[in-house]
Amino acid sequence: MDEFELIKNYFQKISNNNPYAKKLNDDVFFDKKNKLVVSVDTYNEGIHFPNFRYPYLVVKKIIRSSISDLIAKGVKPEYYFISGSGNKNQFTKKNLKMISKSLYNEQKKYNLKLSGGDTTNSNKISFSITSIGFSNNIVERNKAKIKDDIYVTGNIGDSFIGLQVIKKKININSKFKKYFINQFYCPDLPYNIYKTIHKFASTSIDISDGLLSDMIKLINMQKLSFEIDVNKIPISKNLDIYLTKNNKKKIHYLLNGDDYQILFTAPKKNRSLIRSIEKKMNQKITRIGKINYGHKKNLIKQDNKPLNLSKFKGYSHKFW
Repeated sequence: MDEFELIKNYFQKISNNNPYAKKLNDDVFFDKKNKLVVSVDTYNEGIHFPNFRYPYLVVKKIIRSSISDLIAKGVKPEYYFISGSGNKNQFTKKNLKMISKSLYNEQKKYNLKLSGGDTTNSNKISFSITSIGFSNNIVERNKAKIKDDIYVTGNIGDSFIGLQVIKKKININSKFKKYFINQFYCPDLPYNIYKTIHKFASTSIDISDGLLSDMIKLINMQKLSFEIDVNKIPISKNLDIYLTKNNKKKIHYLLNGDDYQILFTAPKKNRSLIRSIEKKMNQKITRIGKINYGHKKNLIKQDNKPLNLSKFKGYSHKFW
């Protein structure tokens, strides 16, 4: 059983008395009456980050990935609560100073306010973040329309390479090593898009578990399908150089998650608007596919040839 089956089978029904919970099928709680938007995330050592060797960078990753949910919904992150579990070996004075400094810098960068939290003693380090914002509306999941275009912000795949470098599964020169590790710990969030995404997007989600995995979640309650062209998925110059130099296939580096870019759909009529916003905001936005009728199968293709989707499921927490 994975995390989504667990929620559906054991918790979804008991949220039916709370419409703000969105049937536990979105990334946020949204109380429209009070304009309140809330997101909660937990990060465990060995799952969400390999180790706690770099506390300063780990904190950057968990803060950015947490507020990414709100950004994808078109909401400005304003407040956050952080709870941490660890022991004296992890929460040393040196590490606590680095944690504090990193939190301060992330607050300054994204105009956030620390508002509370909790600390507990534990053998394994873990953090939980609650992010809060306020908005009249959000861009929800499962609102895609037939023939919508599919878009993604930024670049995809750098974070996965960074994780492989950290795990010493990939050996590259120091220049690229620093770049990719930084992309894993410090994802380049499309922060300012929260201001405009309401104007053009039908539905949206941030890419945490993998582009295809999150695309499935984006339309999972609709009788629709999607078609994505691998050749159109944007990658950085550094990733392109790595793939070319090492004769690697692009597809194996794009669908693994931890990108924290925004995946969204939009009507064709909004193409010009999206292009103008892209230029005005200096934010890379790439059209990578389209929404089809439900009787068609989900399709990912490369060089106009269909690929086996089952090989590219992304990440999901398995319980049994």
